[in-house]
Amino acid sequence: MTNTITLAVEKAERKISRHIYGHFAEHLGHCIYGGIFVGEGSPIPNTRGIRNDVVSALKKIRIPNLRWPGGCFADEYHWQDGIGPAQARPKMVNTNWGGFSEDNSFGTHEFLDLCALLGCEPYICGNVGSGTVRELSQWVEYVNSGAQSPMTELRAHNGRQEPWKTRYWGIGNESWGCGGNMRAEYYADNFRRYAVYARNYPDARLYRIACGPSEGDYHWTETLMARAGGLMDGLSLHYYTVPGTWLEKGAAADFDTAAWYETLLKAFFMEELVTRHSAVMDKHDPQKRVGLVVDEWGTWFRAEPGSTPGFLFQQSTLRDALVAGLSLNIFNNHADRVHMANIAQTVNVLQALIHTEGEKMLLTPTYHVFDMYQVHQGALLIPAQTLCAGFEQNGRAAPLVSVSASLDGEGRVHISLCNIDAEAPQPVTVDIDLGGRTRLSGTILTGDAINSRNTYDEPSRVAPAPFRGAALAKGGLTLTLPPRSVVVLEAA
Repeated sequence: MTNTITLAVEKAERKISRHIYGHFAEHLGHCIYGGIFVGEGSPIPNTRGIRNDVVSALKKIRIPNLRWPGGCFADEYHWQDGIGPAQARPKMVNTNWGGFSEDNSFGTHEFLDLCALLGCEPYICGNVGSGTVRELSQWVEYVNSGAQSPMTELRAHNGRQEPWKTRYWGIGNESWGCGGNMRAEYYADNFRRYAVYARNYPDARLYRIACGPSEGDYHWTETLMARAGGLMDGLSLHYYTVPGTWLEKGAAADFDTAAWYETLLKAFFMEELVTRHSAVMDKHDPQKRVGLVVDEWGTWFRAEPGSTPGFLFQQSTLRDALVAGLSLNIFNNHADRVHMANIAQTVNVLQALIHTEGEKMLLTPTYHVFDMYQVHQGALLIPAQTLCAGFEQNGRAAPLVSVSASLDGEGRVHISLCNIDAEAPQPVTVDIDLGGRTRLSGTILTGDAINSRNTYDEPSRVAPAPFRGAALAKGGLTLTLPPRSVVVLEAA
């Protein structure tokens, strides 16, 4: 069948938050150490210990925000261990991720320096699981207050006079699990208490993000919105695309067509999660003031053979690119409720955008999707209706074509499309009034196999290329999407 997409440009009113294109960097494996931070004495080119090549690559895709220090690590992290002279900082054991020693050489100042280099907004996740209200309150004061106090004097002593005025703060992480194994009712009361003392300072009003549900725990969302919705600005959601089971995950690079479709089908489950959690939130917040913050999402496969299991290093293939593309399409299409999302994780961990090995750096297929999709950041969502072919596995079905579209400030229309079909092209008709836009261009990301990936020997095996398979037609556009491809079109 020909897939039909109808786009209503005249109804483009809702802005797609640029923060949907956010990222996540945890003290886990080689995400921070070796991936982002190498220390000032490293032969790898750096700025105050932060890798120049990684900063350059992330700036290119206009990274809007970065979440730190976790993840599960956040709820065992005590921020005052990570300030002051590096040689005087106490070491700790990273009990969540491999039991390795953490020397705290990358702390608050280093993270906020990184965000300044990137030109992005920091998103700090506070410790509720093993921390105290006072500890989080003092961290906010240390970072955001411009008045004279013991915390601001300590900040000045450590080399920073002016406050950073960081807006985004998470009040705990996965409090239903690694962040304290709490019940929704208990965490809701905890959030209310912590939120009071995570204070606003002049020109530094906080965007407080409550720990939201794991996957389909709608009771958690209902409880948090009913008991604490008025005190929060955002509610998080975590969902990972895991082929196989949590105990027996599928492989990242050595997989067959059945695993391809299983993975993409599970990625489409994000649509149901966002829709149903949004419906619960709508009952308590019909004005949609509280944002749904999908601050952990992406693929999770078993660790690569020979790697340290607790470091969660996995190869990144074309399949990951398709997961990224359809996930971002879902977030775009729910721009009324989804205010932020953070892929897990930025470097060397899970669905990383960047891999490093010593002085070498590699851009993954997922990186290229973020590069292609950055045109949607801050643009107006064009509502889409689709009539598409589908696929089915184990009683669940999903469309073979995923789409989102936007209208940018220069009047250009961008349409991002994913063809999930591993083997066959998909013809597409786009019904759209282009309003005199006659210049059509496009970019495609695909590969010669379902597990195509970049390597240090072949770093551009999966890379964006011009797409010339679309044409203007009466009433819109026609195109054929090659199999296993991500395409972004521009009409100007």
